[in-house]
Amino acid sequence: MKKAGFLAFFLFSYMALHAQVKGVKHVILIGMDGLGAYAIQKADNPNMKQLMADGSWTLEARSVLPSSSAVNWASMTMGAGPELHGFTEWGSKKPELESRELDQYGLFPSIFTLLREQKPSAEIGVIYSWGGIGYLFPKQAVNKDQPCANDTLTTEAAVSYIKDKKPAFLFIHFDQPDGVGHGIGHDIPEYYEQVRKNDILLGNILQAIKDAGMWDNSIIILSSDHGGINKGHGGKTMAEMQIPWIIRGKGIKKGNEVKESIVTYDTAATIAYIFGLKTPRVWTGRPVKEAFAK
Repeated sequence: MKKAGFLAFFLFSYMALHAQVKGVKHVILIGMDGLGAYAIQKADNPNMKQLMADGSWTLEARSVLPSSSAVNWASMTMGAGPELHGFTEWGSKKPELESRELDQYGLFPSIFTLLREQKPSAEIGVIYSWGGIGYLFPKQAVNKDQPCANDTLTTEAAVSYIKDKKPAFLFIHFDQPDGVGHGIGHDIPEYYEQVRKNDILLGNILQAIKDAGMWDNSIIILSSDHGGINKGHGGKTMAEMQIPWIIRGKGIKKGNEVKESIVTYDTAATIAYIFGLKTPRVWTGRPVKEAFAK
């Protein structure tokens, strides 16, 4: 669908969700590239484990195929898989397959589009370590678009932005532990050491949310694009396909292992549910309602 059909799409192709989760003003989505679900219990990662204890989680969420980066980061924020959004390769800079629908920015409709359309004054940011993220969201829809050279700088930028702007929605992307997975290997001591370092950076972000006075009215989601095996990913093994999905915050059940099926595109639908947004019919993602307190 071209621009001319966009208005009709938004008028007639929305599916209403329930009301916004009461009292939630901020959602922080943290994505760690190459963090396989298998690593969560094996690593020295107290902040990740505390998020699980304080919230809801599963270690059986799945990526879409292929289990590669751009494909899955797009799916996570676009609420559908590659057969609809069109990003099909590890480093896609544009859809290789024609997108089934387009928003006013010329991309498949994403959580960024929905927020900007339905909450025009919302502060929205994307801070990321891998440059490929920059092709997967509409830059005109966000207030903050900051690529960084590494995860430490990404953390510093995110901490500053959280404290300064208190964003309604922030997507933070870490390029590790994927780099170690490719360079040295997955499921080995060096990989778990990198997960430990990631956990420290996560702790800095969590502290910033507290320091900004946002802790009591925020929801934090931690997930990944894929896992890995040996020195790679992209295939169909469970080590590559299974990813962690952890959610913590206001209105979220505590110490709750989610049993329902979760695919990465359900993340966008869950964020829309939190904010009370209407979602386009073309989305296949479903909110993970089992994570929310009644």
